[in-house]
Amino acid sequence: MDNDAQAAPLLGIDIGGSGIKGALVRAQTGELLTERYRLETPQPSTPDAVARTVAKIVRFFDYQGTVGCTFPAIVKGGVTLSAANVDKGWVGLDADALLTEATGCEVHLLNDADAAGRAEVTFGAGKDRAGVVIVLTLGTGIGSALFLDGTLVPNTEFGHLFLAGGQEAEAWASDRARKDEDLHWKKWGGRLDAYLKHLEFIFSPDLFILGGGVSKKSDKFMEFLDLKTPVVPAALRNEAGIVGAALWAAHAE
Repeated sequence: MDNDAQAAPLLGIDIGGSGIKGALVRAQTGELLTERYRLETPQPSTPDAVARTVAKIVRFFDYQGTVGCTFPAIVKGGVTLSAANVDKGWVGLDADALLTEATGCEVHLLNDADAAGRAEVTFGAGKDRAGVVIVLTLGTGIGSALFLDGTLVPNTEFGHLFLAGGQEAEAWASDRARKDEDLHWKKWGGRLDAYLKHLEFIFSPDLFILGGGVSKKSDKFMEFLDLKTPVVPAALRNEAGIVGAALWAAHAE
């Protein structure tokens, strides 16, 4: 990558189950250079409908470079291999090719939690942290990103681990579960603590980073966590996906 390419802002787009948002990012610092522009995720979230929405965001920024784009699924080589919270039409789809054609830009996808994790490890709460770092995004589901000495192990799905009693982690301990069951913070914090203890036993991590929308309310539940491993809230919060997407675009250039 030459100096001019390094200096150019990159467009990061974060596709979620309810919203699709983007911003121009200085990939060298993680700084958002514009306000986030957000559109509702189409319902149903079919590939063609989402592609049209992504194209609207690209046009809004009058952007012509490489685009990094997060997606709530397993992503390998630009192909989406799962669809937990989006239309099943995404399974097995060459999403890079679809979005590249729809936008007229070179588009590269990665898993949304992996994107948020990349941002946190590069610029946020995991910066310069050695060892095993686990980033969790607590929202509609539970996304996960696993790092060893700053290197990502992609496409982990720790939200789909099953806990004692056969309960799937994200159905029991996600922020959506807290809201749907109207749980007090102490009750939900206890569930989160049990889930983190399970991960702690399996992976012996050196740091947990908790992201997702609920991270901005960390003062309401952190006191109910009792682990040997340090646990910190994400530093970039809702900007992490966009920043991580831009980093992915920089990696692809």
